[in-house]
Amino acid sequence: MPTSNTMGTHAHGVTDLCEEGKRLYASALRSGRISRTEVGPAPCLMDFALLHPDPDDTTWLRPVPPSAALAQRLHPLEREIKERRRRSVELAESFEPFMDISAQDPPTTHAITVLEGGNRINAALDLATAECRTEVLTVQPGGDRGEDRLSEGLERALSVVGRGVSMRTLYQHTVRHSQGTLAYAARLANDKVEIRTLEELIERLIVFDRTVAFIPAQKDDQVALELRHPGLVNYLVKVFEQLWSRASPLLGEVGYDPPTKGISGVQRSIAQLLVEGHVDDSIARRLGMNVRTCRAHVAKLSATLGSTSRAQLGFLIARSGILDQDS
Repeated sequence: MPTSNTMGTHAHGVTDLCEEGKRLYASALRSGRISRTEVGPAPCLMDFALLHPDPDDTTWLRPVPPSAALAQRLHPLEREIKERRRRSVELAESFEPFMDISAQDPPTTHAITVLEGGNRINAALDLATAECRTEVLTVQPGGDRGEDRLSEGLERALSVVGRGVSMRTLYQHTVRHSQGTLAYAARLANDKVEIRTLEELIERLIVFDRTVAFIPAQKDDQVALELRHPGLVNYLVKVFEQLWSRASPLLGEVGYDPPTKGISGVQRSIAQLLVEGHVDDSIARRLGMNVRTCRAHVAKLSATLGSTSRAQLGFLIARSGILDQDS
């Protein structure tokens, strides 16, 4: 090892020999020796044991052959490598009995998988669709889903329905006014396909064969969760069944309560959400309508109750008793 003084002026290891050291070592190898005074600019040669005193004349230094210098440095590394290999074999042998046991078990399934990006989400949905054999349950909140999304959904739906898989879908009442959704339903007309609507739904949900479910993890639909834990999936199926039992067939009549004091069922739902503190954007999203339609209903509600401000509207809703009606 180099001395502290050498490290102060030659801060390098033997693998990064300084240019002066390289030149003088090569010169010593060619000549067979080199004077002590000549190697003064490169004390690292002595520190790294690349030169040693000439036994016949100590004013001269003789070079250590490169092969000998290399072997001297390789031996400790080879011993370390040998020791690490021995340790690796011992570790492998200690775990081998457990590997044999785990090999007899079914492959581990991730209970929750985070899917980031539309491509990965769609790829996971496509795989689950291809593997589906008995049933698909879907919840699609919001109003008109748009032509692109309906087209994508139709392609997947036709692929499973064509194999005899049953399919039940829940939408919100507002899709009853969407020509695109009605056309989608007509394309899927089949005794294996049922579509119902409800005024308010949970977030998007897709369940395949009651074994794998997909739910959104962010509002922008760019992150989703793939759920395979039996308890989680079973819970979501029960939530779906409860919503399904309260929903109305898409092509049937909606079971709205008759208007109370000139206030429709939709407006009563909006009134309930207003009292709970929701703003227009939140109400529209929960009821599957656009914000403009929501505000129009709020305006009609205000006019019916004689309100002149949003704060007064909440008070009048509570006093009117319209939220006391059984839904």
